[in-house]
Amino acid sequence: MTSTLLSPSTRRKLDESIPPLLRPLIRAYVLGYASAVAPRLLTLVLQYVTRRRKNKGVASAIRPHDSFITSLQRILRGGLELQRFPTFCAALVGGTTLLEVLLGTAFNRLLSTSQLTSLTRKRLLTWLSSFISAWLSLRLLQSKESDSFAETIGISQDSLENAKQETIRYAGRTLDLTLFASTRALDVIIGEIWSRKRSHRVTAEKWTRGESLISKLTDPTIFATSSALIMWAWFYCPSKLPKSYTKWISSAASVDSRLIEALRRCRSGELLYGKETGQAGLLQSMCADFKWPLEWGDPAKSIPFPCEVVHMGCGPNCEHHALSRFYRSFQWAMATYLPVNLFTKKRDLKGIKAAFISAARSSSFLAAFIALFYYGVCLARTRIGPHFIGKDTEARQKIDSGLCVGSGCFLCGWSVLIEKAARRKELALFVAPRAMATLLPRQYSLDKQWRETFVFAFSTAVVFTCVRENPKRLRGVLGKVLGFVMEAQPR
Repeated sequence: MTSTLLSPSTRRKLDESIPPLLRPLIRAYVLGYASAVAPRLLTLVLQYVTRRRKNKGVASAIRPHDSFITSLQRILRGGLELQRFPTFCAALVGGTTLLEVLLGTAFNRLLSTSQLTSLTRKRLLTWLSSFISAWLSLRLLQSKESDSFAETIGISQDSLENAKQETIRYAGRTLDLTLFASTRALDVIIGEIWSRKRSHRVTAEKWTRGESLISKLTDPTIFATSSALIMWAWFYCPSKLPKSYTKWISSAASVDSRLIEALRRCRSGELLYGKETGQAGLLQSMCADFKWPLEWGDPAKSIPFPCEVVHMGCGPNCEHHALSRFYRSFQWAMATYLPVNLFTKKRDLKGIKAAFISAARSSSFLAAFIALFYYGVCLARTRIGPHFIGKDTEARQKIDSGLCVGSGCFLCGWSVLIEKAARRKELALFVAPRAMATLLPRQYSLDKQWRETFVFAFSTAVVFTCVRENPKRLRGVLGKVLGFVMEAQPR
């Protein structure tokens, strides 16, 4: 963030050159622009470097440099458009602070005869200003039309000449943003209630070990539950997840798509054990690639297909496969986490050591996540499931129709216990909105969009009021960022 990239003296000078009332608006716009443009710029640079290495010495009609400059200009200009995220951030934060000033006098005069305290009136003013700004800023984003949320249908089919087409537009583009806000608002409300209860019971010396355990396990439980929903959606309903999210999970899982498709067909009833349904070719092609007996891929003969197929070349032992997955995933994750940690830490020996420890912990978490998912599948298919559900054809069909995947989904998220408590909070709040999105339609009727707008505005008002009154209640990095952005005075 800009607050960490600039020195305190430089930030102070920049702040002092801007009128106090406009500081939150400008900070919000700059941070919004950076968060919207920076990832795309990084992707562009990496693609450019990769392309230059591949095409080195190869003649091309269009020079890669020209293409890079054109894409660079498009990305930089795109972030400046009115209906984009930077303007939304400026309208949301700047609108809140400006409305507090504009409505302050009239609001206090209106409630001056009420029994409300000045602190309560201040909170209500902040909440109302935030609500109005959030409503209008989200409507600004929603006003941008997208072909992905539109459908063209024919309304007359009497003849080709008389046929007409109508474009129906759907809502849902801003759903992820709304779920993010609502998740944070729930965290603020529930956290405040629980904190007051804890304080009261500790004072009365009635705080129990069970309540202490609930406090410690809340974030891991949220993460594990959210991860289970996300992994289930990735396996059976990938359309419920953003494409980039699905692509990243697929890259981390490193699984043969034919295996996933076989388990999906087991669930849909296309692939039935003990019956010839014409599905043998799917896994038999996989058997041919891995040099396994072709009958392993025939559901009419192999009931069920061996767990070695799930292991994809790691041998028949489920535990060996889980350890192998952990090792390979750890290497893959370290290649990502270590450079990032080295970049963000100090360049001395202590900083380098901290970077390695942090990267190793995060890599272990991700590696355990992947290994537990696969081992959960094996537990249901081989180690535990058949002893409880049965070993007949019907039981095997039931296990591979969803129980084995469900077992993996249930186990994988508990790997978060490897992370530190503070990191668990961040991870839980990161995945919770994405998990909630899997339970809701990605597109819905435009006439119901006001409901989403209301939820976003209400939730944002709760979060912003919390930032004003008790910023420590808003957990994680978001609280620090909003505290910095909404502060009118220079640091």
